[in-house]
Amino acid sequence: MTVLVTGGTGFIGPHVVHALRARETRVRALVRDPARATRLAAWGVELATGDVTDPASLRAACQGVDAVVHLVAIIRGRPADFERVMADGTRNVVAAAQEAGVRRFVLASALGLGERTKDAVPYFAAKWEMERAVRDSRLEHVIYRPSFVFGRDGGVLPTFVRLARFAPVTPIIGPGTQRLQPIWVEDLAEYYALAVTEQAAANRTFELGGPDAVSWNEFWERLKRVLGVRRPSVHVPFGAMRAQATLTEHLPGAPVTRDQLTMLELGDNVVTDPSAVETFQLALVPLDEQLRRAT
Repeated sequence: MTVLVTGGTGFIGPHVVHALRARETRVRALVRDPARATRLAAWGVELATGDVTDPASLRAACQGVDAVVHLVAIIRGRPADFERVMADGTRNVVAAAQEAGVRRFVLASALGLGERTKDAVPYFAAKWEMERAVRDSRLEHVIYRPSFVFGRDGGVLPTFVRLARFAPVTPIIGPGTQRLQPIWVEDLAEYYALAVTEQAAANRTFELGGPDAVSWNEFWERLKRVLGVRRPSVHVPFGAMRAQATLTEHLPGAPVTRDQLTMLELGDNVVTDPSAVETFQLALVPLDEQLRRAT
């Protein structure tokens, strides 16, 4: 079996590739710049130069492939950027996969997406279109909607660790009562590796989270306890954060955008359907262990 992975050089992608290679699955990675994929190449991954916005490169990349794991997404940009990279890009990958006779398509979506939220921000609107493109295709598919993804080498957790360790106070956005259910990146990668072959997962959508759902207040308490630091927390109103984001969101390294604040305000980011745990039977890393591993 050969699996094409898009987004293989991001935060989650290398973990997915590693999980597939650990099963001795042949992997082809779509990369815009092969120089950024030396680690993948060292793992025996075939590199296909291309881009989700370039249909010709996708047709070549999909030839001889049994399954596609599509991870490409952006978290910042103009509405047109989300449409071009995520929505149109997914349509391009789906079309190339159908033309090549790919057997299964695995899509990375997002927890919290649904009829109520799909028009809240351009990111969710694009994710909704990505899901629709996959469901409307004739491809056998699996769609994952993960919660926050924690890892030692990327994502948002290292930023949280630095903030808890060095900031004089811990800023918590809003009341801190909204809940999250972080999943460890290597557990998420196992889900993706299993999705390319698990027959019980065919044509289904799964919500993914770790074993612990906590409020933001509890999350920061746990993180500071693991770090052994004693710093007070301060709740920053959404309005104040939104005013700051209006001024800073286009700057490099800006901590948060107005769209991200909107998604946080939408409510809990937790799993409401246990189907993933029941179907795949993975032993998931508890939150406190996630935090220990990242520090």
